[in-house]
Amino acid sequence: MPAHPDTVPRLRAWLGRWRAHRPAVRDGLAAVLLAVLGFVPTLATIGVELSDLPERPTDALAVILVLAQALPLAFRRRWPAACLAVVGIALALDELLAYPPTFASVGLYVALYSVGAYQARFRRRLAVVATVAYAALAVALTVLGSPNGPADFLAFYLVLVVIWLGGTAMRRRRADEAERRRLAAVVATSDERARIARELHDVVTHHVTAMVVQADAAPYLLPATPGRAGDGLAAISDTGRRALTELRYLLGVLEATGETAASASAAGEAAPAGRAPALGRVGDVVEQARRSGQPVEWAEDGDPRPLPDAVELAAYRVVQEALTNALKHAAGRPTVVRLRHGREHLEVEVTTHGPASPGAATAPPGTAAPPPAVVTPAAPPGGRGLAGLAERVRVLDGELESGPLPDGGFRVRASIPATPTSQATHATPPTQATPTRSRS
Repeated sequence: MPAHPDTVPRLRAWLGRWRAHRPAVRDGLAAVLLAVLGFVPTLATIGVELSDLPERPTDALAVILVLAQALPLAFRRRWPAACLAVVGIALALDELLAYPPTFASVGLYVALYSVGAYQARFRRRLAVVATVAYAALAVALTVLGSPNGPADFLAFYLVLVVIWLGGTAMRRRRADEAERRRLAAVVATSDERARIARELHDVVTHHVTAMVVQADAAPYLLPATPGRAGDGLAAISDTGRRALTELRYLLGVLEATGETAASASAAGEAAPAGRAPALGRVGDVVEQARRSGQPVEWAEDGDPRPLPDAVELAAYRVVQEALTNALKHAAGRPTVVRLRHGREHLEVEVTTHGPASPGAATAPPGTAAPPPAVVTPAAPPGGRGLAGLAERVRVLDGELESGPLPDGGFRVRASIPATPTSQATHATPPTQATPTRSRS
């Protein structure tokens, strides 16, 4: 007879409600149910029968033994060894006193499995004690006239060993799963630290570099054009405020819970407007570089269209890092920033022309150049800016190329898919970066 179409959904719903309870509650309910079923005569044939001795009538002690074989299972996870001891002694007395078999004796199998699955200490000693106790019971039943021979007792013992080993295998499986989760958490933490380090580098390095260049130019502007020196100080103040704004946003991201971020991402919510740097703010970065004395030309090809936040942020960081490198290593050299909006890709290209002069300070156009003895702080070797950009772009299925030009300049070019896969958009970049010629 075919099952009712609503049977399977109802069964799944019942199982879901059952699993929603705490393990201790489930074990308690199961123990009570087993105790009740132990008094159902039709289920007695499923129980354990070792002695095959002439049965005596059921009395109050038999009822106590039935309860003792079932109710201790409520604590099988917390005290598995004690649970096995109580259930095993109750079953042994039930067999020795030749009471009728009951379904409650199945509790022995559950208690053995629980010891294998949840007992953490003295496992070998407990196995030895249980084996000796079973051997003593077998001898006692034989003395009392049980028709079962050594082969029968050995076969039942092997069944008990298999149940014990089944619990042991489940315990090892849970331990392996917990270790995998721990290692996954360690990797995720490491990747998140690397991502945060890249964000801090992108924010701090760019703004601090611009502030240093503007501050170094101020002494040469004061004697000749005090008004322009005031503009430079205002630019330093504006740059500092921008840095604080982005740092506050980054700290806000760090303080947000993973659940909140995940739910917002799943709902497709965009980042708060005006907080996360977006593609529309590239002009601000270009203007900031110009106010720092870097001649920058900005061109945009194609029709702009809405892009995912991750793509806009990656493009913004590419321009920001490339202009930071230009200020640090090729100050005063002509630089071109070009955005190309394609149907499938967004291309970002930043080119600095002419030979670089790392460490040399240059004043903004129209001012006297500083004497050769005055230099800006040199950038430390082995920078991580372009390496971090390579990771960021690669996670979005894009490509980043960077390298010197024949005339001594430098070019950074990134191609980012306009619609990266959702896995790439939400993934965390690997900690190992592709080797790139970095100048930051």
